[in-house]
Amino acid sequence: MLNKSFTPFPNLTTERLVLRQLEINDEQEILTLRSDSEINKYLDRPISKTIDDARNFITKVNENISKNNSLYWAITMRDGDTLIGTVCLFSFSDENDQCEIGYELLTNFQGHGIMKEAVEKVIDYAFNTIKVRKIEAFSHRDNQDSLKLLKKLSFTESNEPDNREPYLLYYYLTNSIGNFKSII
Repeated sequence: MLNKSFTPFPNLTTERLVLRQLEINDEQEILTLRSDSEINKYLDRPISKTIDDARNFITKVNENISKNNSLYWAITMRDGDTLIGTVCLFSFSDENDQCEIGYELLTNFQGHGIMKEAVEKVIDYAFNTIKVRKIEAFSHRDNQDSLKLLKKLSFTESNEPDNREPYLLYYYLTNSIGNFKSII
């Protein structure tokens, strides 16, 4: 059984980052993330067009967290509180002890190892606190940056094609030894 109790919200820190709960005053950065054509190029979701779209998204995310359905972190630098990206865990399966991970980062912060640092911390939390045994990730076959990140994090590419969405590649990471820290 997974340990899905997300109250109080699990703030996480790394050497450079703070991963905290999404707040309504993150609305401008969420609007930027969810409306940027480069960030959304490989995502199948509606583009946010207004601050109200961003506020509604933040409200929905926090409702799902309060129901223990998902976790969604705002990524900030330690020396500031401005959201620069997000990382989330969702689609939890108690039956299979697994979940899915997703992430996005504002373009001017890409290429600096920020997402790798954030995702490593979230993977550690998923394996060692929530107790998932497997984390899944789906990435568009043309999203080379995402595919490189998954490989750096030791995710394995599945050879099973998805006939429903053939442009998506399926990756997974298992916690077979019980402690993610020892494999990174």
